[in-house]
Amino acid sequence: MNTNANTHTLSPELEALARKRVNARIGFFTHACVYAVVVTGLNLLAFSQGKVWSLWPTAGWGFGLLMHGLGVFGLGPGSALRERLLQRERERLSGH
Repeated sequence: MNTNANTHTLSPELEALARKRVNARIGFFTHACVYAVVVTGLNLLAFSQGKVWSLWPTAGWGFGLLMHGLGVFGLGPGSALRERLLQRERERLSGH
């Protein structure tokens, strides 16, 4: 007996895409949490010494985190935006 009444049967391709998207999102959120913890520690250490050196790794890593987020939520493989743009291009090319 299925205990989850909301389970939908998907084609293997859609199931693989769903899993890929979920794993990408989990990876991003893990990255963001590690960033927050490490950057907080670096800033506490630097500012307690009256220094501001921690702003450089904070900014650099923050840019990397931003790019990771854009890849996951914006333009990465299987992203919703990419799929919409791809669908529009298919429709344009097919004359619809």
